[in-house]
Amino acid sequence: MSVRPNDNGDETVTDTSTPPSADSSAEATAAEPAGTEEAKKSETVASDSDLFRQSEIAADYVEGLLDILDYDGDIDELVSAGRPMVEVVGGRLQPLVGQRGATLEALQELTRLAIFRATGSPSRLLLDIGGYRAARRKELGAVARNAVEKVKEHGDPVRLEAMSAFERKCVHDVVNAIPGVQSESEGVEPSRRIVVRVAD
Repeated sequence: MSVRPNDNGDETVTDTSTPPSADSSAEATAAEPAGTEEAKKSETVASDSDLFRQSEIAADYVEGLLDILDYDGDIDELVSAGRPMVEVVGGRLQPLVGQRGATLEALQELTRLAIFRATGSPSRLLLDIGGYRAARRKELGAVARNAVEKVKEHGDPVRLEAMSAFERKCVHDVVNAIPGVQSESEGVEPSRRIVVRVAD
């Protein structure tokens, strides 16, 4: 069994003991009707266009919030790793991040709602303010590696503090890249946490 973040940034447990064979993938590809590849390409282009549109809507919404709150910041809109992103850079932005990113998470949810109202579709928008997420990702990488070292040294599971979905994904990504250990989540929001243990 392994844990992988799902499309919402949270985790799902997946049975990896019998991965699909390459032959079955090849058979599925061979069974596709002619013209499917071209259709997929056009879908990808449309998808990228939709994602960038979401980032534009988000940037406009965030800009409006900054004006109301009287904060100055440069706003960048982009698409990265298949999801829309908005980054706000500038000084005096810490109050918009809040303790452990709590305010940032709330602003991200409000911005996702704004996208939903404009498009009618849910969004996986990632909002970052003042480079908080990049810095937090580095910190969590160190936390994950430290937990892995303890598990390998003592063999006992290590339970980490409660984390947000974004933070758990950062830890899972690091742990799952290291052989001999695995991670899984336990508990219920907002007290959901990661347990790192020896791989089965």
